[in-house]
Amino acid sequence: MSFFQALLIGLFAYLGSKRTPWFFGVSGGWNMIGRPLVAGLIVGIILGDVRGGVIAGAMVQALFIGQITPGGAMPADVNWAAYIGIPLALAAGGTGEQAVALAVPLSMLGLGLFNFIMTINAYFPHMGDKAAEKGDGSGIHKATYLAAVPSFILRAGSAMIICYLGTPVAEALLNNMPEIVLHFFEVAGKLLPAIGFAMLLKQSLSKTWMLVLFLLGWILIGSTSMSVTALAIFATAVAFIFVMAQGNQEAAAAVQPASVEEDDCYEE
Repeated sequence: MSFFQALLIGLFAYLGSKRTPWFFGVSGGWNMIGRPLVAGLIVGIILGDVRGGVIAGAMVQALFIGQITPGGAMPADVNWAAYIGIPLALAAGGTGEQAVALAVPLSMLGLGLFNFIMTINAYFPHMGDKAAEKGDGSGIHKATYLAAVPSFILRAGSAMIICYLGTPVAEALLNNMPEIVLHFFEVAGKLLPAIGFAMLLKQSLSKTWMLVLFLLGWILIGSTSMSVTALAIFATAVAFIFVMAQGNQEAAAAVQPASVEEDDCYEE
């Protein structure tokens, strides 16, 4: 990996990190560029392996698909998993399985970096408060923009340095690793995304019987030639019918007591 490629990856790692105000705020940054699927495409374009980047990004995305960040609290840092794990695996000649295997420990290390950045940035709100007490509007703007500096230095800098210096190390590890260890990474890389989907199902399924719908989709994909796009359209139609039917039942239940009350009044 060249220094320029590592520099570009570091820049996108910063733009896609949590609390980055640029590129349409959280919507364009953390929730779009910061997603492993999008990051895989970006990294693939930078490294000249779009297919490998998208495949690796999809596998890493599946691992973290059930992760939420309530109140800004993060159980794992997807940014490091995406912008360090994916490029290291691709640059070292690895596959999506190796990217997933790298993503897990990197997401834990990145969480420590995120907490460190938030600790540093705790100074700037006080700086803005002091400027507000003095009626200094430019001081408030200054505090706001200065808060982005530590994040840029640590996010972009860490991703760039690790990708540039860590590629030869990752390549040497993959080339000299025993076959059984590589096989373990391959199995783990296919198993870990299933954990991500399990987390997503646990959050999204309000009733246990809805697992039947998930099994139905799995059977359709496995036993027919239906594509994922066609299955998504079919599932959307089923969901629409279910929601409409449930809404009609609730409306009928709400109308029923009123009808009984009117009948009672008539009989009197």
